[in-house]
Amino acid sequence: MTNELNSAKYSKEFFVGLLFNKLEQNKAFLQNEWSNPKDTSTHHFFIDNLLPNEICSEIYDAFPKDGDGFYSLDSFREKKRTSVNLDEYDPILGNITYAFQDLKIVNLISEICGFTQIEPDPMLYAGGLSMMFKDNFLNPHLDNSHDGKRDRYRRLNLLYYVSPNWELSNGGNFELWDDSRVKAKTIVALTNRFIVMETNKLSWHSVSKVQVDRPRCCVSNYYFSKISPDNTDYFHVTSFTGRPEERIKRVIGVMDNSLRNLVSKTLKIGRGKSREVKKKN
Repeated sequence: MTNELNSAKYSKEFFVGLLFNKLEQNKAFLQNEWSNPKDTSTHHFFIDNLLPNEICSEIYDAFPKDGDGFYSLDSFREKKRTSVNLDEYDPILGNITYAFQDLKIVNLISEICGFTQIEPDPMLYAGGLSMMFKDNFLNPHLDNSHDGKRDRYRRLNLLYYVSPNWELSNGGNFELWDDSRVKAKTIVALTNRFIVMETNKLSWHSVSKVQVDRPRCCVSNYYFSKISPDNTDYFHVTSFTGRPEERIKRVIGVMDNSLRNLVSKTLKIGRGKSREVKKKN
């Protein structure tokens, strides 16, 4: 009964209305933030109190706190859990996720960023729900350049954080690196904070190691385009490196990225397609 009530009370359309109003009201400010990135060359913006606090809390409460049913990623590159199986959880999670995929929101965010011909991704390739637990991390990396079919370039990364009372010392914070991956700008994964960043051949980003024994929960989405970020034809898989002090990881990353690129180019598909939303017959 609770799931049915949440589905009716917090429909996708309900969330679209809230998101549109918040972004539209702050449009000029966000456009300025996007156009004038500080301490990084990667264009981005973030906005706090995206939704009413009580609704943000309900979204967080809907996450399975043990990560049950989530896909586990565990390597030198990253350690986290993800899921696109939104039908398995409270409808509020699917409704807020797909609200970001609504054309009304896609078009508004595209306008804020000054991008054209931006398209949503209802298959949630590499998107969906993300959870990080104590000692989880995401090393500096470039996102996969394309969607799962390699038809479109990945252009925008959208992150909405919902864990309560989150602060800098908790770790699990978003980081944007300079082009040489020496210095990072930290954006704390504050409760109810929404971040949008561009993805291209230089947009190195990461997540610092989680220091507390409770989950950092995030709703993640991507937008794509037929247009390349720099009007050139290129392809690369999600490419990782180590942090400045992790010299061995940096060497391993070069070899690992080259091998995975070779495999993906040979097969001519995007890696991780098994974790897309499955179409229903």
